[in-house]
Amino acid sequence: MELIAEKGVQQASLREIAERVGITKPALYYHFASREDLLRGLIQPLIDDVEEMLSGLERAGEPIDPYELLGAYFDVTYRNRAITGIVMQDPSVLAHLNLAAAVDGWRRRVITLLFGPSPTLAQQVRTTVALGGLGDCTVMHADAPAAELRRATLDAAAAALGLAKP
Repeated sequence: MELIAEKGVQQASLREIAERVGITKPALYYHFASREDLLRGLIQPLIDDVEEMLSGLERAGEPIDPYELLGAYFDVTYRNRAITGIVMQDPSVLAHLNLAAAVDGWRRRVITLLFGPSPTLAQQVRTTVALGGLGDCTVMHADAPAAELRRATLDAAAAALGLAKP
């Protein structure tokens, strides 16, 4: 992940990746048949984490406190900020793995959890801004103390959604 973050997906050679992790290139190919398989292996923890979080909230079937939802989304994004950083640095990752469709699906699910099945355009736009900014903050302010960053980011996301502070 460090090498891909440094050089980008296309610029990091499989030989360099193998050397960085201390294996041969054939050994790397044994575990990952292609660059896309390797990327998928790196990105999959984020996908699994977000899916688990959203599925849990959807299964609960109860009204969701918007701050709790934003907090859960922040926590998942913060845990996976290295992956988010790679995507921010090299947006081609979205295309390689069709991750853009997954992210769009996550945002739609969050919108439904927050506002029901028929949200207004304003609610959809506010949620897109809130979640996009939330994810960006976990990467752009990674040196900030986690609790302070969480609080500031949730306040800003809530403001984007037009929510009053709890």
